Amino acid sequence: MASIRLLSAACLLVAGVANAETYTVQSPNARIQVAVTNDAKGLSYAVTLDGNKVIADSALGLIINDVSLGNNELDFLGNSKEKGKDTFELFGRTKKVVEQYNSITLKFAGKDERKLNVNLVVRAYDEGVALRYLLPNQSGLNQFTIQNELTRFAFANNYTCYGLNLGKFANSHEGEFDPVKASSIREHNLYDNPLVCKTGVGQTTFALAESDVRDYPGSWFIGRGDGGLGVDVKLTPRFDSRPDGLEKAGVRATMSASGVKSPWRVIMLGDTPGALTQSSLIAALGEPTKIKDTRWIKPGKTAWDWWNDNQVVLENTNVKPGMNTETYKAYIDFAATLGLEYILIDAGWHEGAAWTNTPGANVIKPIAAMDMPEILRYAKSKNVGVWVWLQWKQLDWQMEEALSTYEQWGIKGIKVDFMDRSDQEIVDYYHKLLTMTAKYHIMVDLHGAYPPNGLVRTYPHFLTQEGVMGAEYNKWSERVTATHNVTLPFTRMILGPIDYTPGGFRHATAEEFPQLRRNTLPYVKTTRGQALAMFVVYDSALQMLADSPITYSKTNGKWPQPQSEWEEGLEFIKDVPATWDETRILQGDIGEFIVSARRKGNNWYLGAMTNESARTVTIPLDFLGKGNYQAHIWQDGKTISTLTKSESVTSAKETITVQLASAGGAVVLLKKK
Repeated sequence: MASIRLLSAACLLVAGVANAETYTVQSPNARIQVAVTNDAKGLSYAVTLDGNKVIADSALGLIINDVSLGNNELDFLGNSKEKGKDTFELFGRTKKVVEQYNSITLKFAGKDERKLNVNLVVRAYDEGVALRYLLPNQSGLNQFTIQNELTRFAFANNYTCYGLNLGKFANSHEGEFDPVKASSIREHNLYDNPLVCKTGVGQTTFALAESDVRDYPGSWFIGRGDGGLGVDVKLTPRFDSRPDGLEKAGVRATMSASGVKSPWRVIMLGDTPGALTQSSLIAALGEPTKIKDTRWIKPGKTAWDWWNDNQVVLENTNVKPGMNTETYKAYIDFAATLGLEYILIDAGWHEGAAWTNTPGANVIKPIAAMDMPEILRYAKSKNVGVWVWLQWKQLDWQMEEALSTYEQWGIKGIKVDFMDRSDQEIVDYYHKLLTMTAKYHIMVDLHGAYPPNGLVRTYPHFLTQEGVMGAEYNKWSERVTATHNVTLPFTRMILGPIDYTPGGFRHATAEEFPQLRRNTLPYVKTTRGQALAMFVVYDSALQMLADSPITYSKTNGKWPQPQSEWEEGLEFIKDVPATWDETRILQGDIGEFIVSARRKGNNWYLGAMTNESARTVTIPLDFLGKGNYQAHIWQDGKTISTLTKSESVTSAKETITVQLASAGGAVVLLKKK
């Protein structure tokens, strides 16, 4: 017991003193203030925006080695303040990120004879607040276990929030962000990152999230359990190695004591929901990259096989479309015609491929029907790169050998799937995988993945990820509604890219969909206009064309073919970028509609999407530069599968009005004249 008492004294984070002491830090624009108080009740903090309290007095602390660290066993040693400015580049919603902050570090020491140190770091940005715990390097400690944090977000009012309540730790982080009053969030709930809430003051919106998770588990949000408004942080428990992923009771994080830092606990703040969508705060809090040469990292768009069940045209052959060489040559032809950078070969291409941790796989030995050297030769001749799918554990068993082999083959990227957890083991796996893929110049798309937490800054070859209920759910459910589609940009997407896999070109009304729903060549419950708008609205530096080459052809013909034989709108998807220099959210609200403006070079792209309510949207163009622009407009047509196209000359003094059908959308390309 002596060692546990020592750890308790060393690591206490909620110190009490005879007289309350309060330390404050303001955002650079002075609108946001964080006040940290150290008194007899322990350490707490509160957050205000323009003088209005958003986060009420909220506890801080940890539970270490089964000891709840919530008494007055820490001495205050002092504090230091600094002004910081982060400038870096990303692949995604914006090219250049500039984030300024003011920071305070509060230093404490245990009251026992060891006087071991612990610090609390608080940063205030113009776009929100971040805080984390630090245990500086110090002698006398070897290892300890963190069962949980005592970090709380107490709400000043009964906010309306939007959250993904998954109810269990082992899952793929996919589902709807449903509205919920703060007073209805219970202790047994498990809300995923982010939890987005409206304060009721104008359109002010905040989101709770995390960033820079390393040597630590991911977190969730649970109800306080004491009847108060707000949520507590809950860490993901460690899992055993069995395929069923059962929990190891009570164990969250085990780590060496020296130099420990918790993830950033983040409160994003914006005057509108869209202000969070265009923010890069989560990425800015990620660890800076150590990858110096990024020339091999090439974002782009890719043809994809799985969603449409390999439906391509194979002429002059007895081979049926499927996992075989001829099928992927046909996908390469399709990609080459459209100028897509990649094709993605999904599950089943190598021996023993499985969705579970099935032993006996060989991730560098293709099945007999897949002549990978020929596929890769043919792709290279057409200037098309190749990505391949892998199950995470099967890859782990051969990781370095596989990645080295893929680099020799010329594989450009891998899609790694079915982690379906956020415990410390999987967090460590992410860092291992992303470090090693960088070594072998392999780009990455993670599926069955926990929400983004700043890794896109640390590993710029990490182009996109799942952890989102995307278009695949159209194959087996009716859950992907237009309301869901216009909720995602204001919730899940504020954290980072979403591999939603857009591009569904078989459309059905909500009434027709139950009879038309199917697994092969599936339908979507949205219009052609919304299908196009997703390529502007949704962030992903690897953007999928989910549907089949057959579906994108008016004649079900073989590619290449003249543009006159393309389905309406494919010409826009062909040319729309996958990464952007600048992003602005012009209009919209959670679950209602969104209008996004993206700049690439001198040109701007607008994407508008609505829920099941048709609406007319007028868009001021005052964000444009000087001079005139040629406007090319695609908007919903007479049917859900058609478009109305028009052109005009416009400028920053003008507006553009688009008609959005129910579950519809529109896109506008503004080309500088």
